[in-house]
Amino acid sequence: MKKIGILGGTFNPPHIGHLWIAEEVRIRKQLDEIWFIPTSTPPHKETEVLDAAHRLEMLRLAIQDNPHFQVNALELEREGKSYTYDTVQELTTNYSEVDFRFIIGGDMVAYLPKWNRINELVQMIHFIGVSRPGYTLETPYAVERLEIHPLDISSTFIRNRLEEGEKVRYLLPDDVMNYIKENRIYGYRESQS
Repeated sequence: MKKIGILGGTFNPPHIGHLWIAEEVRIRKQLDEIWFIPTSTPPHKETEVLDAAHRLEMLRLAIQDNPHFQVNALELEREGKSYTYDTVQELTTNYSEVDFRFIIGGDMVAYLPKWNRINELVQMIHFIGVSRPGYTLETPYAVERLEIHPLDISSTFIRNRLEEGEKVRYLLPDDVMNYIKENRIYGYRESQS
């Protein structure tokens, strides 16, 4: 049976930290693939999210060099608020021959009690909780803990640097940075080149 890890998020923008987590989990948990699933409207985020078409294209650019990484846009196609329960139900129905693993960071492990239908969800899919600085992996739910060397990078940090006119080289894949430049998103200015 094929083993596939799911990494969901806004990917606003996708960065080196996302890729690092995905590859570490894939190798250490012996998964065949990692599917990146960008959310349409995340129920737990209050900030405005960049247009889905931009986020999807940046994600495709970010993973293009890794044959074990794929993008699945099912939440963007569904539109509206993205609940993990609905996504997992759709995936397990459409891909019954796949053993899915849902990858979450330490920040999301702490947030699990607030997830929609969490008690049902933990019965449907195996969770892998990845360590993140400043968060604990302690939870009453069945989450397999995985300690990885931290890369303390966030999309918020990158967006803030771009909006303040600071450089973000080495935090993003080059193709993602070029896309941001070409489309002048996140307040990018020519002086940041």
